[in-house]
Amino acid sequence: MLLTGTQMLFVAFGALVLVPLLTGLDPSVALFTAGAGTLVFHAVTKQSVPVFLASSFAFIAPIQGSIANFGIPATLGGLMAAGLVYVVISQAVRLKGTAWLHRLLPAVVVGPVIMVIGLALAPVAVDMATGETSENINYTKAIVLSMASLLVTLVLAVFGRGLLRLVPIIGGIVTGYVLSLLMGVVDFSPVVEASWFALPSFTAPEFHWAAILFMIPVAIAPAVEHIGDMVAIGSVTRNNYLEKPGLHRTLLGDGLATTLAALFGGPPNTTYSEVTGAVTLTRAFNPMYMIVAAVIAILLAFVAKLGALLQTIPGPVMGGIMTLLFGSIAVVGMNTLVRAGHSLTAPRNLVVVSLILVFGIGGMQFGNGQFTLQGVSLAAVVGIVLNWVLPRASEDA
Repeated sequence: MLLTGTQMLFVAFGALVLVPLLTGLDPSVALFTAGAGTLVFHAVTKQSVPVFLASSFAFIAPIQGSIANFGIPATLGGLMAAGLVYVVISQAVRLKGTAWLHRLLPAVVVGPVIMVIGLALAPVAVDMATGETSENINYTKAIVLSMASLLVTLVLAVFGRGLLRLVPIIGGIVTGYVLSLLMGVVDFSPVVEASWFALPSFTAPEFHWAAILFMIPVAIAPAVEHIGDMVAIGSVTRNNYLEKPGLHRTLLGDGLATTLAALFGGPPNTTYSEVTGAVTLTRAFNPMYMIVAAVIAILLAFVAKLGALLQTIPGPVMGGIMTLLFGSIAVVGMNTLVRAGHSLTAPRNLVVVSLILVFGIGGMQFGNGQFTLQGVSLAAVVGIVLNWVLPRASEDA
């Protein structure tokens, strides 16, 4: 339980601390709020969904823009408001039920959107694997590290038995880290400079209408992505989480976790696609694994040296493993389409699936500034609109 829970945190760790590093927030606070937010989510959903919540990539650009214009405290106030938007959406779902969701989000929409969630992140994994994100690791060393980590992970996942089958990702990380030490590319200066124990630099939010109005529209994107994540993890575990514990509970848990994160000075929380990939690979369906990961994250937030040590894991090591994890999410989406049994060459389905994939993965965007629609959120909106307006074929009816 402890090993698998730690592994889930390892999977999320790279992206978890990347968001605060890119936006100017504190990584230790992000660790604390990811753990606390995950515990809140599982309390709301009665420990029924195997997900881990951590820093949302959808908010990176808006947070950067808001901090530049309004400062960190006002930005945190805007993020709290964005979390409350989730709460409002969750109550709308509670009152209206989920039957309308099946009409709004059939397999021909949800399948390719899940594929976009995985494939849109593929360039991030490849950049990490080839050393693009690491200043002191050249291409050759990066490829050796990433492919060695990937090879050990997939060998353990496919051929491992017993305990080994549950920890393929940790096996890949340990292998890559040992190779990194032998190559001399691990920078221990952050560990030397860090104290053993330290209180994270919590920051209190302030409330300004301009910052709140700037941030609220951004909440639509991760809310739509959340539905895709719930369907994705449900496809893996063969459970319908939209019905039980109910989408209203999962959205409420996500919203409260985001509001709590902003209250302490952390980035917004969202259900992590990387962890969904890890669950797919390890078949670790017990939500207790995620609660263990959350508790470890909270403890790490106060152990400064241990947190700094985890940050010394080279990017290519994590990149090699993420190529497999992001790909496995795309396969979950493909499986959703296959199980639905629709003909993808039928003109209507061909149009819907094609435009979701190209718009979502190709970088298409509508609007600019604070009202930009792109990536997963654009793909989902395009799919929903096309599914709504295009006439159904007779066999679909």
